[in-house]
Amino acid sequence: MDTAPKPKYVMLSDNHQGSLRPPPYRRHVPRYHSKAHGGGGGCAGCCLKCICCCYCFLLFLIFSLFGLAYVLFSYYNPQIPSYKVSSFNVRVFDVKPDFSLYTEFIVIVTADNPNQNIDFVYGKGSYVSVLYNQSVLCTGDIPNFRQPSKNVTDISISLTGKSEFGSGPQEALMQNRHSGRIPLLVVVKVPVTIVIGRLSLKKVNVFVNCSLIVDNLSPDKKVGILSTNSTYGAAL
Repeated sequence: MDTAPKPKYVMLSDNHQGSLRPPPYRRHVPRYHSKAHGGGGGCAGCCLKCICCCYCFLLFLIFSLFGLAYVLFSYYNPQIPSYKVSSFNVRVFDVKPDFSLYTEFIVIVTADNPNQNIDFVYGKGSYVSVLYNQSVLCTGDIPNFRQPSKNVTDISISLTGKSEFGSGPQEALMQNRHSGRIPLLVVVKVPVTIVIGRLSLKKVNVFVNCSLIVDNLSPDKKVGILSTNSTYGAAL
């Protein structure tokens, strides 16, 4: 007995027509892949490595310079030279009737270079003056010369000048001459070049202020230096 084949579809009755609905529509949202680990991240990593390398090189350079400076300082052991007025001679001390004063002095400044491997070159443009009571009596300059290491040099400085003295300063000077204690100030400015081995460093201006008290200013007598006090300074 033959059996009829089963249908491949299902018949729906009228009672199910109201419940037949299509499936809800789903929108396909495109997906975007993050590039955080792509080419941009690689570029940022390279920049960071370059910055780190630059900082490391800079630190290495700083430490190398400090190490080199320490080695040079330990080897050369630089010391500040000392200066003092060791002699003061009066050639002319002439008070004019119009209260002007003409003077000629010879000042000997002793420069002591205690360094073992450092020379000093005293160049052009120096200036030396002798003052009394803030009035300049005479001026001169230091001759150019090179002072070697471990050396003591007496620098002879010739000074001449004419100053206008009023009655007040002249009376004060006469009183100091009678008391045997005349305060003077010797001011020195000289450009100096520091030479280390064969290397000449930048030129600096050395300033020396030497306050001294002498017992007389007579041309025919030896001038005695009763006390002296010196201060030093330097500037580029």
